[in-house]
Amino acid sequence: MVEAIKIWNEPNNLSHWDFTIDPEWKEFSEMARIAAISIRSVAPTVKIILGGISPIDPQFISLLASYGLMEYYDAVAIHGFPLDWNHWMIDEWPKKVKQIRNICQLPIWVTEVGASSFGAEEVQVFGLKRTNELLMNLVPNIFWYSLLDLPPTWEATTRHRESEGSAYYRHFYMGLIDANGKPKQAIKYFDPGMGICQWFHYEDHRLLFAIEWLKKLGVRKLRTGISWADWHRKDATKWFDFKMEKLKDFDTTITLCFTPPSRGKRATVTSPPIYPEEFAQFAVDIVKRYVIDSKYKTDKT
Repeated sequence: MVEAIKIWNEPNNLSHWDFTIDPEWKEFSEMARIAAISIRSVAPTVKIILGGISPIDPQFISLLASYGLMEYYDAVAIHGFPLDWNHWMIDEWPKKVKQIRNICQLPIWVTEVGASSFGAEEVQVFGLKRTNELLMNLVPNIFWYSLLDLPPTWEATTRHRESEGSAYYRHFYMGLIDANGKPKQAIKYFDPGMGICQWFHYEDHRLLFAIEWLKKLGVRKLRTGISWADWHRKDATKWFDFKMEKLKDFDTTITLCFTPPSRGKRATVTSPPIYPEEFAQFAVDIVKRYVIDSKYKTDKT
């Protein structure tokens, strides 16, 4: 069943929200506010999660709180990859969580945390084990990113390929299973008390393989996404209906993000929409289809 709806992904990261258009995040906050109100009007008990922010920036949360946004949400989400991209040490996880708790009364979910096997699989093993030790009793939900490596022929969702250099390629090695379907060393240490964050691309050929492994690992909580941009494709509901039916046995957190280029202030999926009400309507359509009226539900919202 769908446990939560998450509004956007990494809004303080240029890879996901073009803050050169919206430098004070006022447009983001208005879009997120309208979406939360609209979701609550049709599904008052579904959890609504804000985030997840990357980098973990207390000032960013304070900014959004100053706009009154937190009153519409049930939790805030944070993302951290200290062994790969962040400029802090993995043992600072409790400090990072505390920084957000000090300024926000909402529960904190860690909806992406991971470690690449780019340099060595042993590094990923260490990252998984240490993350579990640091966070399992600290926050209500943790989602390990990810189950599957990215296929090498795909592109990582980043706008910084040139500036990242070799760090860009770490994106491709975040999975517990490699691109050829072979389990890595770290999979033996995965604790199903964690959830898994696994993005599925449109008509992703890996979906059934991933579900088989998620069940084998005993995963109950899954975070994935429904792209607003993909929702605009012809016959898109066929794919998303298929996907959601296959995910019915998991407690899913569905992230809604990515602007259809035709509906953005710029023709890019990271653009603020021209009309924030259109994103809210998309969110309501998803909730009605997969939370309220869905034949895939296992209990009532």
